[in-house]
Amino acid sequence: MALTLSALLDAPGLGLTLVGSATSTLHREIVWVAVTEQENPSMFLSGGELVLTTGVRQRSAEEQRRFVRVLQRAGAVGIGFGVGLGHDDVPPALVAEANRWGLPVLEVPYRTPFMAISRLVADSHSADHYAKLEKLIGDHQVLARSLLTGGGLAELLKHLGGMLGTELVLTQFTAELYSSSKDAGAPTMDRWVPFPVPTGRRDACTLWARKPFDDTGIIGYAQNLISVELNNLTKQRQAQRALAGQVMADVVRGSLDTDEASRRLAGVGVNSTKRNVVLLGESAAHHKNLRGTTLPAALDGAVSAIVDRDLVVVIEDDGASAPKLGRSLADHLLEAGIHATIGIGGSYTKPNGLRWSFFEAKEAAARGLEVNEPERLSLTSLLLSSEDVPLADMAGEAIGPLVRFDKQHGSELVHTLETYLNLNGSVASVADDLNLHRNTVRYRLAQIAELTGYDPAVTADRVQLYLALAVRRVART
Repeated sequence: MALTLSALLDAPGLGLTLVGSATSTLHREIVWVAVTEQENPSMFLSGGELVLTTGVRQRSAEEQRRFVRVLQRAGAVGIGFGVGLGHDDVPPALVAEANRWGLPVLEVPYRTPFMAISRLVADSHSADHYAKLEKLIGDHQVLARSLLTGGGLAELLKHLGGMLGTELVLTQFTAELYSSSKDAGAPTMDRWVPFPVPTGRRDACTLWARKPFDDTGIIGYAQNLISVELNNLTKQRQAQRALAGQVMADVVRGSLDTDEASRRLAGVGVNSTKRNVVLLGESAAHHKNLRGTTLPAALDGAVSAIVDRDLVVVIEDDGASAPKLGRSLADHLLEAGIHATIGIGGSYTKPNGLRWSFFEAKEAAARGLEVNEPERLSLTSLLLSSEDVPLADMAGEAIGPLVRFDKQHGSELVHTLETYLNLNGSVASVADDLNLHRNTVRYRLAQIAELTGYDPAVTADRVQLYLALAVRRVART
């Protein structure tokens, strides 16, 4: 521990004595020792020094008083006055001025070299530094061990809170990952200090420490450990979602019998005997980020998977809570910088029910709102869910010529067809909606019939084209 004036007075062999009545800084830490014979050494002082002098330049009482005032304004903790050289005793004027300003004066006998005092203070600082360093290394080991032994972030932050003597909260997006106290509440800038945790991703992870606390440098190390652990958790989520995605893909394709599907779903945490709902998140721009992103706290315990490029979250629910959970997922992803469309499926039991919920969620997401609640499962989705019906290929054959023609000529045949079918085959309504002449609409319909071989004016062909467009919309990734 660093020395104080009081400790110096008690140090054996130095023979220091307190002169005068000033004692206010006797127990303050001596930051350093400055030896000077200048009249005004303030430019060399930064505060907290014990100033040693023999007073050879301070011959008059006024010079002695001025010297005391200079040191007091510079923040010195005390004066060590060496006697036997310039003065046989500590000058009374210097002692009186020091008493006036509360600055202790220590008499240093002739036999005690200033170097002995300086060395003693330096050694104490060195020992204090090594003690702090040793404690810091020990704290590092405690934090690292908490992760290596499987304690996770909660154990690490529990130890860190004890080291800092304060409460901690770890947040990521809208979720609170950890809180050292149930009564900690939401951190605010006026009472908490934020420490961003870098992970190389837009995960907005922040460690909050309630004021006041004593940081010896351990927070910086903890930030790095938390960053490493969060990256490990991201990789774990990616691996788990890839594995669950393989199972979900097989279930969705209908390539497993009921018993095998139930067994494999149970292996990834889905109980198919319960009522389950599928939440499906689509993001054309940020689909890669869906692989490892966190879920909101409301979805703790849910099973998540990646099917194709979509995030699939399976929750045990009767459907009542699904809209609220879907909104929570959408908001959470948006705060993570992921613009996604959420589709919600119905609530069903058994593997086939999970398939139906998946395709309902897929079809709902195609409506394009931020959160899309389920409707009755359409014939299109049922047909698409079966590998025995090559509806996707059939749709590609029917609509493909129109897509290619639009791309080559900058036309809008696909959009015109969609509008025509949505408006129940009314040429007049299509013309009004697209701001076209009716003859232009008829001409485009004739082009569609010529290119696809299906006439939109014929009921059977219209059904074929409607299914093809619906399949294209649902199956698009």
